[in-house]
Amino acid sequence: MKDVAIVGVGSSDFGRLYANKSHPNDAYELAAEAFKEALDDCGATQQDIDGLLCINIKYGQFGETVGLTAPGFVHDLEGTGRMSGVALQEAYALIRSGTADMVACVYATNGRSAGLKYGGGDADPAGAYDAMYGMTSTGAYVSMMYQRYSRLYGAPEDALAPLAVNNRANGARNPIAVFQKEIDRDEYMASRFIAEPLRKLDYCIINDGAVAFIVTSADRARGMRKKPVKVAATAGRAELSRSYISPDFYFSTSAAVAEDLYKKAGIGPDEIDCMQVYDNFLPTILFTLEGFGHAPRGESWEWVRDGRVELGGERPLNTSGGHTSESYMQGFALHVEAVRQLRGEAGDRQVENCNTVQYMCVSPIVTSHIFTAE
Repeated sequence: MKDVAIVGVGSSDFGRLYANKSHPNDAYELAAEAFKEALDDCGATQQDIDGLLCINIKYGQFGETVGLTAPGFVHDLEGTGRMSGVALQEAYALIRSGTADMVACVYATNGRSAGLKYGGGDADPAGAYDAMYGMTSTGAYVSMMYQRYSRLYGAPEDALAPLAVNNRANGARNPIAVFQKEIDRDEYMASRFIAEPLRKLDYCIINDGAVAFIVTSADRARGMRKKPVKVAATAGRAELSRSYISPDFYFSTSAAVAEDLYKKAGIGPDEIDCMQVYDNFLPTILFTLEGFGHAPRGESWEWVRDGRVELGGERPLNTSGGHTSESYMQGFALHVEAVRQLRGEAGDRQVENCNTVQYMCVSPIVTSHIFTAE
């Protein structure tokens, strides 16, 4: 079984696309640009790509758009955040098994241009009962979980403020972030409620953009343009139900994934230099840190205070600005940030001596990877 590495990454300039709101964007054009950037990043050509995974776009139309018409393996994945971890796991399996030699994972969205709304629309038949009570979005479900969490563990009204402030501080260091202005606790507390107790600043952005990353064997990676980033281990487990609510905040599922992951990697949470956490809504970060053993159960809201997760702190978190400041690419841009950190390419937001990065996604499919510098 082959060791696996990410060798090329590409992403949109999210801030530029967001600022020009008069210009509608096409998801396939954005995807093509990110794909080309990822190829250039590693020095590969389209002829090298024999595996193609498309997320939120269709491989047929994408292949025609870029002229990639005969890959050996193709697959479309749904446009949900949980698929960012799943996509890398699928690419990892293809390389490990020898089914493909070089796999491109390509995600794109034109959510802002298309006027996409997360919630408020018609519910599917399974969700019709919930919709009667205003439960028309994932944010509403996460809000209910966070209310339960706060009651159980005594989290105060401003418990999420350090996470919002940290994301904006990191976004201010990121030249391609949508939001590049820092905020303080008072600004956070003044933001309006969307689904109480969640505020506007607890919510991900709706924006346009694309991300691509290229995966190959570690042996092949060593001859390419940039320093490869090794996928030291990956693990996942589903917690499937009709709704997004998990009574224990996905804790038991996350703990099972964590046990598997850390055993495979031979690395524990105390050895992680930088964390990239899927943050569609900020309470998800608290659930994640506890489920993966970074913070004690019920205490993550205290653990993230006093600079621990800030740049220069013990365990920097979402160094690009995350989903509330850089962009909402449903987890894919967090993978790119992990690569750039391990290469030492993160500029003003670079974590000093960064050798291990962990990606974590807590959702109905919990996934996590540990990346290491080759």
